[in-house]
Amino acid sequence: MPIFMAASALAAAAWLYLLAWHGQYWRTDQRLPALQAGGPPPAWPSVVAVVPARNEAAVLPETLPTLLGQNYPGPFRVLLVDDASSDGTARVATGLGGQVLRVVAARPTPPGWAGKVWAMSEGLRAAGEAQYVLFTDADIAYAPGSLAGLVQAAEAGGYALMSQMALLRARSFWERLLIPAFVYFFAQLYPFRRVNSRRSRTAAAAGGCMLARRAALVSAGGLEPIKGARIDDVALARLLKRAGQACWLGLTPEVISRRRYATLGEIWAMVARSAYTQLRYSPAALAGTVLGLAWLYLLPVVAALTGLAILAAGTAAPWAREGAWLAAAGLGGWAIMSLTYLPVLRLYRLSAARAPGLPLIAAAYAAMTVSSAWRHHRGLGVPWKGRV
Repeated sequence: MPIFMAASALAAAAWLYLLAWHGQYWRTDQRLPALQAGGPPPAWPSVVAVVPARNEAAVLPETLPTLLGQNYPGPFRVLLVDDASSDGTARVATGLGGQVLRVVAARPTPPGWAGKVWAMSEGLRAAGEAQYVLFTDADIAYAPGSLAGLVQAAEAGGYALMSQMALLRARSFWERLLIPAFVYFFAQLYPFRRVNSRRSRTAAAAGGCMLARRAALVSAGGLEPIKGARIDDVALARLLKRAGQACWLGLTPEVISRRRYATLGEIWAMVARSAYTQLRYSPAALAGTVLGLAWLYLLPVVAALTGLAILAAGTAAPWAREGAWLAAAGLGGWAIMSLTYLPVLRLYRLSAARAPGLPLIAAAYAAMTVSSAWRHHRGLGVPWKGRV
């Protein structure tokens, strides 16, 4: 009982720290308009959007026209890099595009390169001397003026990398249950305020929408240093920040992912493909992560329920005082945890009543991470867009 009480109290204290001092990761106020006060640049720089695409024929009619129709004030082109698609992606893109669009067939992926990073590199090579390169996924749709807003903020703030986390689709039951938590956990790993601080070493980006200053990227070695990265967005941000460049990451409702995750299996595969990579394929890191998640997210619930059960037995029951302490620590940690989840739920226009369920969602993500490691050590890999 003393160990149980101490662990529960420490978990509550950890949630106090996360609430007050961990870069205010739970807030959703890192938004682009705050960076645009200086007005438009005197001359709009040239931009090339690079869209790595592999078997994206179904989603392109929803997304590509929103990129082609940005009406950017400066020179602007779109390069769709067809990464050995087998579903007619290039044909569909060509049918949607006009003079702004060029479809590029990626050369075969060389050994040591991740498929997406190679496709990005092919796009960067074809971009020529553009001042900015917008790396964006094929499933991303843009509101009018989104690109101009990104460029204006990059020019005003001198940023080498501007990234916006797209509003992910949350319509099906499993999407509403699990997708907002994906954003929450990402922000907990990489607090946006710390990413945006020039004094902090924390670096991250959201791969669906990354505007990179081409000169800064070339100066850092291009994409060659991160050629094998499976988590290419975070790797790109680290590359630029370690080179002394400023990076910015924010949230927006104007950049929207149209990727559908209708079933639990689809979300599971999406998380599992990079979860163990995030842990650098380390069994020790996996064990620490699972134990850490259990302590931080599940222990407060267990402590609260155990303490309340002891109290319900009556004041004369053994351990009554300990029950009161457990209930206080468990309910306190659980309440703070739920409080930190509310801003993300509001961003996705979901009920606040979902917040107390975060511990069960954390348990599901822990299981996805374990399955990612299990598949890796069995040599099975994770299927993604026809590759393993």
